[in-house]
Amino acid sequence: MTTSNPVNYYAEIPEIVQVMSSVNQKIVGTGFNRAIHHLVQLRASQINGCGFCVKMHTKEAREDGETNDRLDRVIVWRHVDDFTEAEQVALEWTEALTILKENMDYSDIRGRLRDHFSDKDISILTAAISMINMWNRFQISGH
Repeated sequence: MTTSNPVNYYAEIPEIVQVMSSVNQKIVGTGFNRAIHHLVQLRASQINGCGFCVKMHTKEAREDGETNDRLDRVIVWRHVDDFTEAEQVALEWTEALTILKENMDYSDIRGRLRDHFSDKDISILTAAISMINMWNRFQISGH
C-alpha cells in the first residue's frame, strides 16, 4: 500500500540537508547586506507560495530590524517608494531567477546590478536566491 504522506527529508537525507544548511550559513557569513538578503528570501518565498518560508523570513527580517511596513509591501515593491535602487534591482533579480522565462535576456538586469553591487556581491546574491528557491521546493513538496 502506498501512502501520500510527505517525505521527511530531514530524516531521509540528513547529510544533504546539513550541507544545504551550511551553505546558508556561508552566505550569511559573507557579510552581504542582511536587509537585502531578507528581502530576496521573502520575495522568492512569496512567488513560490511557501507559507512556512514567508513566515520564517518575515520573522527573521523583523528580528534584524526590518519594518513591518516594508515587509508588507515587498509583494508590490515595483509600485511603492519604500525600497532603494539597490534593493529594487535585487528584487528584480530574485524574480528573474525564480520565475524562469524562456528567452529571458538577463544582461540588462546584470548591468543594473553592477551599478550597486560588485561581481562578488552579485554572486552571493545569486547563491542566496538559488538556495531559497531550493528550500522553498523542499517545503512545498510537503504541502
